[in-house]
Amino acid sequence: MRSAGGSKRVTITDVAHSAGVSTSAVSKVLRNAYGVSPAMRERVQSAMAELGYRPHAAARGMRGRTYTIGVLLAGIRNAFYADLLDGVNARLRNTEYALFIGSGGDSEKEDQTKLIHAMVDRQMDGLILVAPAVPRPEVVRIAAEVPTVVLGHHDPSPVYDCVVNQDGVGVDLAVDHLVGLGHRDIAHISHPTVRGSQWQQRPEHHVRAAYREAMARHGLADLARVMNSGYSDEGGYRGAMELLTSQRPPSAIFAGADVAATGVFRAAAELGLRIPEDLSLAGYNNTSVAALVPVSLTSVDQAGALMGETAARLLVERIESRRDRAVVMASTPHLVVRGSTAPPRA
Repeated sequence: MRSAGGSKRVTITDVAHSAGVSTSAVSKVLRNAYGVSPAMRERVQSAMAELGYRPHAAARGMRGRTYTIGVLLAGIRNAFYADLLDGVNARLRNTEYALFIGSGGDSEKEDQTKLIHAMVDRQMDGLILVAPAVPRPEVVRIAAEVPTVVLGHHDPSPVYDCVVNQDGVGVDLAVDHLVGLGHRDIAHISHPTVRGSQWQQRPEHHVRAAYREAMARHGLADLARVMNSGYSDEGGYRGAMELLTSQRPPSAIFAGADVAATGVFRAAAELGLRIPEDLSLAGYNNTSVAALVPVSLTSVDQAGALMGETAARLLVERIESRRDRAVVMASTPHLVVRGSTAPPRA
């Protein structure tokens, strides 16, 4: 960062002189060290703002911290990830940490692994991994070296924290709602299992199991059908087309992600079916898309922003050694009923 005159980069010495403190005091403020008084912190931060001082990232990395956090997403087309990122950003907004995002295919283990290794190689202080397809042993190995929070998967570990949703509760809410409307033939669109990942409790595993249990609880086990066509618009479209053109089309579809539900809308329109008159549709995530008036999708709200905020809080605690044990945090979902669900046709 150049000074106002553009002649040279503002240094820590310049900040110390402007604030009337020692360079070691400025360093303590930059490191968020223990024992810095609020008055001292305010003086130093005011001087930094006045001079336009920005710490040199490479130099900070050599001192042991880069104040960067890497977030791995399975993709960028799922609107739920935007909710998660909003929460992460909200938590980090008043800190020195900068966020860097990597997007890999939701079933591409190699791409995601490459991205995580790149984040580690660049000395990022911590990682937030959203439903990673990276093999669990590799995540455990990395988390033993770099503070890590895994978001979505229910597989706990002593070396990383988990932030999950109470998926069983959320599925019960959706299925109970549809059964309460009078539906019996309720199909589920899910995501295919990532082979060789060694994650035993991915979110889609929990949702699929909870769906079958809910159907059985209502005496509808024989009518349960799962299409593992994917959490994407295309996956929802393909799954819905197969279901709706079968010999026994369902009267309702429960999609495991709102992004898949958008594909169901497309398939229904192509087949001349109206939602909810001919087909009821419920989603999962309650993204901003679900609330759009033309969509009006009944959906399970996972409190995505809160999950992201919690993940960021737990990660900073790990980075700054405020906690010496792993934790699992679970958010409680609720159902938002909109215009995409109604009683089945008589």
